[in-house]
Amino acid sequence: MSARLYRALGLMSGTSLDGIDAAFVATDGRALVETGPGLTLPYDEPTRDRIRQCLGGGGPATAVTTELTELHASAVARFLAEHAVGPLDVVGFHGQTVLHRPKEGRTVQLGDGALLAQRTGVDVVCDFRSADVAAGGEGAPLVPIYHAALAAKLERPLAVLNLGGVANVTWLGTGADEMLAFDTGPGNALIDDWVRRHTGALFDHDGALARSGQADEQWVARFLAHPFFARRPPKSLDRDEFQRFVPEHLSPADGAATLVAMTAAGAEAALRHLPLAPRRWLLGGGGRHNPALTAALAGALGAPVEPVEAVGWDGDALEAQAFGYLAVRSLLGLPLSFPGTTGVKAPVAGGRLFHPPRN
Repeated sequence: MSARLYRALGLMSGTSLDGIDAAFVATDGRALVETGPGLTLPYDEPTRDRIRQCLGGGGPATAVTTELTELHASAVARFLAEHAVGPLDVVGFHGQTVLHRPKEGRTVQLGDGALLAQRTGVDVVCDFRSADVAAGGEGAPLVPIYHAALAAKLERPLAVLNLGGVANVTWLGTGADEMLAFDTGPGNALIDDWVRRHTGALFDHDGALARSGQADEQWVARFLAHPFFARRPPKSLDRDEFQRFVPEHLSPADGAATLVAMTAAGAEAALRHLPLAPRRWLLGGGGRHNPALTAALAGALGAPVEPVEAVGWDGDALEAQAFGYLAVRSLLGLPLSFPGTTGVKAPVAGGRLFHPPRN
């Protein structure tokens, strides 16, 4: 008998505050994964500003939670209108992270699973991180088990570096169960915030600002002295953990170049914690579109650096796909996190299931 494939739509809104990614997967929650179409629904600037007010646990969280949930419902409706994927079994709803302090036992993703189930008429799994944090884990990253499913036939050791607001790495060893994952440091968040503040743009298009500047290597060395980099993984970060290392003393171009160098240096610092050096690095997340950042990583990591598209993955949809996959695992009671990915003592299932109202 063949395994049942669940039809899932994953929804991801990352710490870069770009917007909502939606992506379809059909999966058994284990090794079988069939990917489908995706879409992105960008946040408008007033929405981004309201989310920024909630970062760190402040701001009008209740109102923003409702607003974000309605936007996610709109993303589901638009996706289903544009793509004939058939009826969905489940929606995986990550929500918008505004606070992540696992050492304090706190992780906050804004989003109302019950409201989304009501609006969409589909079962919704959300709150993916709380069970792991309650069990003593870091609550992040959660995507590694999805990376492992996709990479089953790729040469290993392999590293997948996600360049979202925070950067995180998944290391996959030569054994089927060899998996290590952790945050490596800043990703796009500090760079995007810097560019927005100094130029008004949402991001550094083609890395042009950073490429026109010169990195302050002494500042990068000071950044690398942060105890986070020496700490053994698994480990994770809040989006704003490194705010005090924003190089306010520099020009816009030099500051952008320095922040790019910091992101690359954080990834390079991760090498000391990997059991074996990766044969290649695959880049996901929005940062893979920044030539200044990809060039810095290529110079730092000592192995080929390529976008995930080099192996047929969709880097813009990857994390949304992952939360569709994780939603199916949650339905099946399968673990989402592991000792090597979040530091929990034993694998932990997670997620909360909400059903739409029954007539």
